[in-house]
Amino acid sequence: MLPVDALSVGNATIDVFLTIDEKNPHVKLDKETNELRFGHGEKIEVKKYDLSIGGNAANVAVGISRLGFKSGLVAEIGKDEFSQKIINSLAKEDIDLELVRQIESEASSLSVGINFKSDRTLFVEHVKREHGFEFEGKKTKILFLTSLGSVWEKAYEKTLNFILDNNIELFFNPGTLQIEDRGNLIWKIISHTKILFVNKEEAEELLYGKEIKLPSDSQNYVKKMLYGLKSLGAKIIIITDGQNGSYLMNEKHETYFLEAFKCEIVEKTGAGDAYTSGFIAAALKNEPLVEAMRWGAFNSSAVIGKIGAQQGLLTKDEMMEKIRSNEEFKVREV
Repeated sequence: MLPVDALSVGNATIDVFLTIDEKNPHVKLDKETNELRFGHGEKIEVKKYDLSIGGNAANVAVGISRLGFKSGLVAEIGKDEFSQKIINSLAKEDIDLELVRQIESEASSLSVGINFKSDRTLFVEHVKREHGFEFEGKKTKILFLTSLGSVWEKAYEKTLNFILDNNIELFFNPGTLQIEDRGNLIWKIISHTKILFVNKEEAEELLYGKEIKLPSDSQNYVKKMLYGLKSLGAKIIIITDGQNGSYLMNEKHETYFLEAFKCEIVEKTGAGDAYTSGFIAAALKNEPLVEAMRWGAFNSSAVIGKIGAQQGLLTKDEMMEKIRSNEEFKVREV
């Protein structure tokens, strides 16, 4: 098997985005309740649709590849018309697909997003998979582990054994099911993690078992969560907080903050994955952690300026131009 720089373990899906004109009289956003409303049984005109590849692991794999590193994916997909699109699209992005398994008579996992007023509402289907991953013979410098569906424990155990047996650095972003589980396997994986990526809501649930809905100016509370997550054993903690920026705590317990890079927001799907892939690519280039935060922020801002999780991912040349032309965009210690 050919070696890669980074191996991403998780899902690859099909994402369909329906963009609705903001002036459409049949669709309304209640700002007080944050509810999107339309009539049951109505026929609603769509401005346009976009069909793309998604899934956390696939998004990160593509992001790393575009930034100039050899990127591989470990995923289990179906064998239908959509699954062939997944294979073809990832191949065009130069993703190593040796460990992608296609299962006969199974369909692809599908998400449908309603894009309205610069945000999206997602309808998500996860086809139940066995995730019978095999890593034997595969070599990688970094392994990125992220969300899996309902049958995830054995795949996580195999992944943990693989990184321990081969002395591979683990970067980890647990999914919803894993965070809700909060069991011994998750704590064990975190204890062997070099860099843990979570957003603010995920950090709250990991630590407290629920979202506590911190105010947007809660920098001291975020620092408290960084210390809490650090106590679980991961060497480096990153908490992203959407338009409020991102935080990092290093091995010396030094804490850093970077505001979000200002940009036009078209649609937010994949923002966290883009940050992660930018950060990992910088790590592969041996950039300092504070510089890796900038790579993450630039990549995330590019993605939310487009529809879908992968369309806006930066290439190596585009990233270098962002870095050169935004020297004033700096991380600060807090």
